[in-house]
Amino acid sequence: MRGEPPTARLHARVAVVTGGGGGIGSAVCRALAEEGAKVAVCDSRREAARAVADEIAATGGSAAAWSFDVSDRAAVENAASGIEDTLGSLDIWVNNAGVSRIVPFLDCTDEIWEQTLAINLTGAFIGCQAAIRRMLPRGRGTIVNMSSQSGKTGNSQYAAYCASKFAVIGMTQSLAVEFAKSGIRINAVCPGIVFTALWDGMVDDYARKRSIPPGEVRPYLESRIPMGRLCTPEDVGRTVVFLASDDASYITGQAINLAGGAEMH
Repeated sequence: MRGEPPTARLHARVAVVTGGGGGIGSAVCRALAEEGAKVAVCDSRREAARAVADEIAATGGSAAAWSFDVSDRAAVENAASGIEDTLGSLDIWVNNAGVSRIVPFLDCTDEIWEQTLAINLTGAFIGCQAAIRRMLPRGRGTIVNMSSQSGKTGNSQYAAYCASKFAVIGMTQSLAVEFAKSGIRINAVCPGIVFTALWDGMVDDYARKRSIPPGEVRPYLESRIPMGRLCTPEDVGRTVVFLASDDASYITGQAINLAGGAEMH
């Protein structure tokens, strides 16, 4: 990252990434910073956000950490105002924070359902409102919402997650139409399975679901992907950079698959 290239696509643009302390989020933050963005690394876990921001700064990038709950409107609005005061007007907002649980539908409690939608869907809704309010006066900006291949095709024992990610795509399309003439582009990214700490915590549940040993989960998943490998956090980061850049200036309302050929609609 040191010695930003003269052709950096996001030079001096201010980018907010929620869930920025996690596996996918940290890769998105690094990718944005490598293209010259000033990154607000946001996470409910303060130390995780600070560690990513410090890593970016140590390699010559520009980043600062914020901690808030994406489902808390007041906290999101306060953070957005603080980010603008510190880094400048918002150019890019990435709604990446998310939770995921594999649980049989009849065992899905109200608490699991409500928490999943509160973070994955309501968090993105609140983030979009905070971003759009600040982008409208300048007549430009881009938002990237994190959906999933499970937002395109349903999977068993994944009802709450699928519901939230399908809804993110619907919201993305609605907002893209509403704000296209205001210079604000809104797109979604739909990764396949990415083995981060979040997925590590679901391996045993997935093994139970498929009646296979935990050690066979990853090879089984890879065998179902035409390209023969899982999505990586860096795959997601590069796609977010593209959608946030002027290279994607005529792209809005899209839900981009990152599934190695496993999802094609």
